[in-house]
Amino acid sequence: MFRRSLLTQAVTLSVLSATALSSFQLQAQQQNADSTAAVERISVTSSRILREGAIAPSPVTSISGADLVDTGATNIGEALNELPALASTYSLANSGNSIGTAGLSLLDLRGMGSSRTLVLVNGKRHVASSAGTASVDTNTIPTAWVESVEIITGGASAIYGADAVTGVVNFKLKKDIQGLELSATAGKANDNPLANQKYSFSYGQDIANGDGNLAFAADFATQNDINATERSQTRTSYMSLTNPASKDKKDANGNTIHDGIADKITFGNAGYYDSSINGNFLLNNVWYTFNPDGSVRPQNMGTLFPLDAACVDCEFLNLREYNDLQPAFDRYSFNLKGDYDLTADLNLAASAKHVVSKADSVNQPSFFEYGSALQIKRDNAYITPGLAALMDNNGKNSIAIHRFNKDAGRRMEENTRTTDQFNLSLSGQLTDDWSFETFATHGRTRLEQINRNNLIRKNFAQSIDAIKDENGNIVCRDAAARAAGCVPTSVFGYGAVNQAAINWFNTSSLSTSAIEQQVAGGSVSNSALFDVPAGSVGVAAGVEYRREQSDSTPDAFAATGATFLNALQETHGKFNVKEAFGEVSIPLLTDMLLIQDLAFDAAVRVADYSTIGNATSWKTGLDWTINDEIRVRSTYSVALRAPNISELYRPLNQTYFSRLQDPCDLRYKQNATWAANCAALGIPADFVAKATGASIEGRAGGNPDLQAEESNSHTVGFVYQPEWIEDFTFTLDYWSIEIDEAISTVSAQDILNKCVDATTGLSAQFCNLIQRDPVSHELKLITSTSQNVAAQTAEGVDFEAGYDLDLLGGRLKTKLIGTYLGSRKTFSFQNNPSQFEQRAGTEGEADWQENLSLSYSYDAWTATWKTRHINGVSLYTEQELAKNPDPRDLMSYGSYVLTDISLGYQFENGVNWAVGIDNLFDRGLPGVSTGTTTAGASYDNVGQFFYTTVSYKM
Repeated sequence: MFRRSLLTQAVTLSVLSATALSSFQLQAQQQNADSTAAVERISVTSSRILREGAIAPSPVTSISGADLVDTGATNIGEALNELPALASTYSLANSGNSIGTAGLSLLDLRGMGSSRTLVLVNGKRHVASSAGTASVDTNTIPTAWVESVEIITGGASAIYGADAVTGVVNFKLKKDIQGLELSATAGKANDNPLANQKYSFSYGQDIANGDGNLAFAADFATQNDINATERSQTRTSYMSLTNPASKDKKDANGNTIHDGIADKITFGNAGYYDSSINGNFLLNNVWYTFNPDGSVRPQNMGTLFPLDAACVDCEFLNLREYNDLQPAFDRYSFNLKGDYDLTADLNLAASAKHVVSKADSVNQPSFFEYGSALQIKRDNAYITPGLAALMDNNGKNSIAIHRFNKDAGRRMEENTRTTDQFNLSLSGQLTDDWSFETFATHGRTRLEQINRNNLIRKNFAQSIDAIKDENGNIVCRDAAARAAGCVPTSVFGYGAVNQAAINWFNTSSLSTSAIEQQVAGGSVSNSALFDVPAGSVGVAAGVEYRREQSDSTPDAFAATGATFLNALQETHGKFNVKEAFGEVSIPLLTDMLLIQDLAFDAAVRVADYSTIGNATSWKTGLDWTINDEIRVRSTYSVALRAPNISELYRPLNQTYFSRLQDPCDLRYKQNATWAANCAALGIPADFVAKATGASIEGRAGGNPDLQAEESNSHTVGFVYQPEWIEDFTFTLDYWSIEIDEAISTVSAQDILNKCVDATTGLSAQFCNLIQRDPVSHELKLITSTSQNVAAQTAEGVDFEAGYDLDLLGGRLKTKLIGTYLGSRKTFSFQNNPSQFEQRAGTEGEADWQENLSLSYSYDAWTATWKTRHINGVSLYTEQELAKNPDPRDLMSYGSYVLTDISLGYQFENGVNWAVGIDNLFDRGLPGVSTGTTTAGASYDNVGQFFYTTVSYKM
């Protein structure tokens, strides 16, 4: 669908040309292969063929387990998310943004979606942690045994299967565990209450005279939660409000002429005035609110911005009070593994794990605004004389109260996730050249989700509809409700809701989900199948069977829509896939001018899915060693990603869309086409939407007719290891990824815009998905399902440099890892490639990111310095700015630099002590960010953090 860049096409052409030329030369030449020296063959993550030396045919970034564990972060995923190639899609800071995801730490290469990043453990699939997906929670990885983590860019689907569209993250665990290792870490933030603790235990020893090894590990991690109001930097409520100085106009065709003055200005101590924890209501264009004793008074409106339903220096709803920067989190992990050499050439290995993680997501309380406002009748028993007089003087028999039910309790989601996995493998040598491996795994993750303070709508309505009986007692009006135990309550003023009433209308809802995975497979490999003039041909081949099943069962009562919790429905789905794969490495040339070695790699994987049928992924590559110092590598691959269970089988669930701009609102009409089509919908030209100030109800679900996504990936780069600088390595790799037929849920905003976009009139396809109130024209309901309609592209350059040297009697190790993101486009509709969003250089997808680490060892001392840089970003895409070049005063965030340090001492008795400071210079969040959004989680919202570690190894 999309044309690759000229650079990509040129490089691909050169690769194909080099391959063809090399093949002819291979047939024409006979090389002397008289070297008989034994060379060690090493397994690399990007291939199943054992390689001579540390040669990786695809770009691989490797991070040691010690570098990831020896930080103040609660889990290894937090440390990994700081790498330039990974986006902070699901970290502790932002994992609570979706239902049932709090505490998850998922990996997302290139920010193109965690469902497109394949996470492996020792090259094998791991059971997912989020129902309906293939995403693996890094909290389930045994941190004490992590030897290294390898990140492979693109081209991995042919080797390891679907979901590796953007690449693979492989956790390599230590093989032979020897002796006892203990570690304890405790940390505390400088300017807020956040604290964490981590403990790990590992013990292993050889058995049966060294023929086997048995090991056990356990770890525990915990942290408390912190609220935005508990940090001075995030305590203040900010809002971008209409700038009265902006005088944008519309021309005769209805197009906006921008004046270059910011349309909105960011104010502190500002917020929405049309809702309140005290309760408030509008009467004759005057807003009234309540004192704690229930008496009524005019609301302090401060500086009013009517089109934004907000005000400054006024009585406003401070949403920062309901924004938790970090959740409460606990994790327990137990791991057991062992292996035994049945013969000199046959090894049997088994492992098992049990991981329990708990995370709490504390959200906003129940709230009632506009269409759901509380209808209070004149005879309500709690109405004060002042309110009664106000209603009588205005001829009102009832009032519609807006209320944020803070005094009824914040809604809390408690997630307990239990993962069990069992692995069994048999591997060894069939002959001197042929090796094999067979394996079977079974994994299961179960989520128990408890939603507390879930308001029962009917009970609440009965409770607030209070009257006085014949004896003057305040009771619920509904006699049947009284008989059932209804407790009346006032809603006039903060603290008015009584605990007995809370017990009547709040409930706890229990939902469960589980995902199970079974995988079995086998492979053979031979790194020297036969010799050709340039060397030995290597091959690998195998088969694999995988079965996935996911079941989600929401609380039966909540599923009826009777509670404030979204009315979610049961989701059940399963699939199986049978796969066969093969890989070959062919040396083409050796010992020629400018060619020390030239090898061609190819891999193919054929899959048969029970859901979508056949899918084929393939990969080709060239590995060209020019001389002892320079090596060039290039790959091209085509991969398919089958839709996951959630994308296929999720029913139309209740949801809510926020931050929508109604295209028929006079503030957002962009052109004459929109104006004409809005008029055709019967919406007045002076319509100003109020409903979009709150969330709009929606329905969102999967689609059983989905097809596979298709991706094209390309990499080309080089490795430089100069002989004149010992222990220096530099790598540079260009990469590009293109995804067609991308599975996406059409956004509510796109549905609204597409309804009125066409010059030929209204689009029934999209307008039929929108329901409006027939009188007020306000949005009421928007429906959206998953479709193969989108596309994504990305390209950039990864670079890495390392230099180790002796210095001042010690040893200095340096490492620089960086990424330049040249382009990152998202196409809402792939059939319209001229319309896209260029995300490169925007929040969460900076164009430049680098990590620099320095480690200096002297005798028993070790000191480390790590600096992370994120380049300045725009808060708007180029396309958004083309439509409106002056949306507000806060347009960008500047460069962001974060530094961590540590100092450790190794005692002779095996005890190691270390202290560290994360965010050494207490770098604050940029702008008005809280660091809790998908994009904003790239920034640290904890602040300066001190920790100390004591470990022991014997």
